[in-house]
Amino acid sequence: MTNPYESLKDKYTAISLFCSGGVGDLAARAVGMEVLVANELLEDRLQVFRHNFPESRIIPGDIWKKKAEIITVTKKALRGRSLDFFLATPPCQGMSSNGQGKLLSAIRKGLKPKFDPRNQLIVPSVEIAVALRPRVIVFENVPAMENTIIEDPNGGTIKILDFVARGLGEAYAGRWEVVEFADYGVPQRRQRLITVFSRDPAIVRFMDVHDTVMPPRTHSEHGKGANKKWVTVRDVISGFPPLDARNKGAAKSNIAFHEVPTLDEKKYFWVSNTPPECGAFDNQCVKCGCSDNPTHGTARNKAGINRARKDTPIRCYRCGALLPRPWVKENGGYRLMTGYTSAYKRMAWDKPASTLTRNLSYACSDHKLHPDQHRVLSLYEAFHLHTIADFRFEWKRSDGKKCSNKTIREIIGESIPPRGLRKIYAFLQLISEDSEAADEMILRARLSAQHAGQPVLFSALRS
Repeated sequence: MTNPYESLKDKYTAISLFCSGGVGDLAARAVGMEVLVANELLEDRLQVFRHNFPESRIIPGDIWKKKAEIITVTKKALRGRSLDFFLATPPCQGMSSNGQGKLLSAIRKGLKPKFDPRNQLIVPSVEIAVALRPRVIVFENVPAMENTIIEDPNGGTIKILDFVARGLGEAYAGRWEVVEFADYGVPQRRQRLITVFSRDPAIVRFMDVHDTVMPPRTHSEHGKGANKKWVTVRDVISGFPPLDARNKGAAKSNIAFHEVPTLDEKKYFWVSNTPPECGAFDNQCVKCGCSDNPTHGTARNKAGINRARKDTPIRCYRCGALLPRPWVKENGGYRLMTGYTSAYKRMAWDKPASTLTRNLSYACSDHKLHPDQHRVLSLYEAFHLHTIADFRFEWKRSDGKKCSNKTIREIIGESIPPRGLRKIYAFLQLISEDSEAADEMILRARLSAQHAGQPVLFSALRS
C-alpha cells in the first residue's frame, strides 16, 4: 500500500454507542466507516449528532431499555452484511481513581460497597456486542477504566475489562493501552485507555505477535528518531485575532465562536498580572514590586494526603498590599481561595494544550488561561486544539434550536480528539487488510526508536 492509512475497502459498517455529539465518529467517517446506528441518552448531544450524521439511524434513550431495539435495528440496517466496527464510549465520571479507592476500602472492610450505576453500563454494551458479533470492538475511556471494579451480574465483584473478556468469550482476543494523543499529532495532552477486542484473524495474530494494536507514534516531546515534535499551542492558535476579557467589546471578534466570557474586576486583576506559564496563586506585588513573596504549592497533611498549602500569603510581605492572588472575602478580611494550585494558570505556548474539559471556559479550571492574553480560550480555539476543525462539522441542532456553549463544552470535554482517533481506526483497518504492511510499520518504528536511544514501545516480530 502506498498510503498506510488509505483503506482498501470502500465502506465499513459500524455502530456507535454513547455517541454524544459525534466528535469521535468524525474519525470513523473519515476512514470509511458507515455509522449505521447510534445511541445517546442526552437530548442536547443527540440533536448535534443528528444534524451532522443525518444518514445514521439514531436510537435515543437509556441503553438498558433500548438494548433490544439497538440489536434489531442494526441487524435490519446491515441487510445481511456483517458488522465491522462496534464503537462505545461509556460514561467515565464513575471511573475516577478516588472512587475506586473508596470502593476497594469498603470491600476490604467487608462492607457492601456502593457501586456507581454508570459503570454498569458496560453490561448492556457487552450484551449488544455478543448479539451482533462485530469483527472489531473499540471501547474508549479514561485510564482508570483499566482498574475499575463493577458489580458482577453473577454475584460479587469483577474488574470491568475482565467482565468484557468473559462476556465476549474465547472467540475474541483483546488488548488495551493508555494512549497519549499528543503522540499522534494532537495539540493537546489527553490520555485515554483504548481497548480493542477482535475476532478478525489478522488482528488476533497481530495482537499475539506485537502485544499491541496501536499505530506507531508519529510525534514525541522532543521529536527524536522518525517522530516529529509535539504540536504546540503556538503552532495552532498564535495567529488568531487577540481577545481580552476586560469588557464585552474586547472579548469578541467577527469570527464565529471566537469570543470569551468577561472577567469581573477582581478576577481580571488576578489574571492580568499572571506572567506566562505561571499561575495567579504565585503572583507578586504590583504596588511595591516585591517579588520575594512565597509562592503557592502543596504539602501533605497528617493523613499523608497532598493538599494545597494554607499558609500562602495573600498580602505582600514588604508593603502589606493585597496581592493579585485568588482571594475570598471572609469576616471583614481576605484569605487565599482554596482549590487546586493549577487553577488560574496559563497554558504554555510551546507545549500542547492541557486537556480540554467541560470547564474549558472557566478561568478557575485547570491550566485554562491563554498563554499571554488576559482571558480563557475561545471555543473557536478549542475546536482547533481538539482537532475538530480538521473535519466537516457544524455546531447545530437538527431541531433548529441554538446549540448552547454549555453543550459544546460538554461534548468537547467528553470526546477524544478525532485526529488521533482517525489514525487508530485506520491502523486497525490496515492490520485487517494488509497485516504485512502493518508489521513493517511497527518494526520500522522500533528500529527508529532504538537508533534514537528512545525506550522501545513495541515488541519484536516473533513470527
